[in-house]
Amino acid sequence: MPGLVSAVVEPILGVLADVWRRRALIVAGGIVFGLTLLLIALGHHFWALMVAFVVQYPASGAFVSLSQAALMDHDPARREHNMARWTFAGSVGVVGGPLILGAAMVVGGTWRELFAAFGAVSFLLAGAALRHRFPNHRHPSDERSASAGPEDDPTPLTFAEGLRNAIRALRRRDVLRWIALLQFSDLMLDVLYGFLALYFVDVAGLDASQAGLAVLVWTGVGLVGDFLIIPLLERIPGLAYLRASAALVLVIFPAFLLAPWLGVKLALLGTLGLLNAGWYAILMAHLYAAMPGQSGTALAVNNVGGLAGSLIPLGLGAVAQVAGLGAALWLLLAGPIALLVGLPRRAE
Repeated sequence: MPGLVSAVVEPILGVLADVWRRRALIVAGGIVFGLTLLLIALGHHFWALMVAFVVQYPASGAFVSLSQAALMDHDPARREHNMARWTFAGSVGVVGGPLILGAAMVVGGTWRELFAAFGAVSFLLAGAALRHRFPNHRHPSDERSASAGPEDDPTPLTFAEGLRNAIRALRRRDVLRWIALLQFSDLMLDVLYGFLALYFVDVAGLDASQAGLAVLVWTGVGLVGDFLIIPLLERIPGLAYLRASAALVLVIFPAFLLAPWLGVKLALLGTLGLLNAGWYAILMAHLYAAMPGQSGTALAVNNVGGLAGSLIPLGLGAVAQVAGLGAALWLLLAGPIALLVGLPRRAE
C-alpha cells in the first residue's frame, strides 16, 4: 500500500515542484516525514503503522527526491559529480543505519527511541531547508525556454501545463532511453541486493550469519565504490566509465554465480560492488540533462518508469519458483547488456 500510494502521489509532486514553490514542498515533506517517524515510534497497532508508512513514502519523495532535483539545478554543468556525491551520502546511510541501531541496542536503547530521534533530526533538516535559498529553475514550455536567455525571468506554468510537459517527455526517445537504462541498471543494484541473502542461503547453502557477511561485503564495498567514483568522474567521462564497467560486470557476474568456494564468491561480489558504483548517479544525471529546467518533471517521469521496474522482482520470483533462484539470477545479466547496447557513444 505505501508503494502504490507513493507511485501515484510522487509524480504529481515532481510536476508540482516545477510549477510551484519547491522549497515549500521540501519543507512540508520534511515535517511530515518527521511526524511519521514519531508515529511509527509510538505505534503499537498494525493500522497505526500502515497509516504512518502510507504517508511517509510520498513525504520522503517530497523531502528527499525534490532535494535531489534542487541539487541538480544548483550546478547543471556538474550533474554527474553532484549525483555521485548524493549516492555516496545514501551509501553512508545504508551502512551507518544498522551500525547506529546496533550501538543504540548496546547502550540499552530500542528501535522506537531511534525512530523518535530521527524524527527530531528530520525537523532540524526541514528547518535548515526553510532557511536555504534554492536556485532558480526554469519550467516554461520547450518553445519559450529555447528563446529565453539566462537573464530572463522564468515564465511560470500552470499545473495542467506541467502535466502536459511530462506527457510530452514520456514520448521523447532520449528521455525513454535514460528511464529504461535506469531500470535495467537496477538489476545489478537494488534487485540483486534484494535477493542476495536468499541466494547465499538457498543456493550457496550458507547459514544466516554467513549470508549476513555477504550482505555486509556488498554494502561495505559499495560504500567504498561510491566514494571512489567521485574523484574518478573528475578524470574520465561518465559514459566511458559506464561502458567499461558494464563490460567487466558481464564477465564477473557469471563467474560469481559459478564459483564454488565462499571466499571466491565474496571476492567477486565485492568486485561487483565496486564496478556498479556510479551507475545510478551517472544515468540519473543524464536524465536530468535531457530535461533542463524540468528537474521535478524528470523525477516524475522516472517514477512512472519505476512502476514497470517494480514488477521485475515479481517476475524474477516467478522464474525462481519454476527454475530455481540460481537460474533466475542469470537474468540479471540483462542489466549490463542493456547498458552496452543502449548507451550513446557520446554525451547528449
